Amino acid sequence: MGHSEWDTKGFNLQLETKDIKPTVDDVNQWAQSLDKLLAHKYGKAVYCVFLKSEFCEENIEFWMACEDFRTSKSKTKMVMKAKRIAEEFVMSNAPKEINLDFYTKEAILQSLAEPTASSFLAAQRKVYSLMENNSYPRFLLSDLYRDALLGAQARHKRA
Repeated sequence: MGHSEWDTKGFNLQLETKDIKPTVDDVNQWAQSLDKLLAHKYGKAVYCVFLKSEFCEENIEFWMACEDFRTSKSKTKMVMKAKRIAEEFVMSNAPKEINLDFYTKEAILQSLAEPTASSFLAAQRKVYSLMENNSYPRFLLSDLYRDALLGAQARHKRA
């Protein structure tokens, strides 16, 4: 399996180099909603590392792939990206198969010949809801979140 443009490998380097140091306010906002967490580059990176530790990073990778897909401008790119997303996440026995019901999966597979910006929307919403209700609450209780908050508080005191 080759390197895909939406995978989370790059986030580990980002965390190690601490390119984007969150403030106390940033980290507190991550606890307000999954949207706020995913909108913050470092927050999303920390969440990706957490999901990897729980062996469910395919959810965030699929969500990011869908976000990338929706911004595709050309029909050719949409078709190419839709096929890649389906092969990587949707088809039965896909390397990073996500948990989708039969009807959602079928709708995606039927749309591959003529994908639209909304081809993956139902599936993306289901995966988002799964993260929001399961892994996100666990993330807020995790050492990774606590360490990010403590690190931000320590930087704030030094400033």
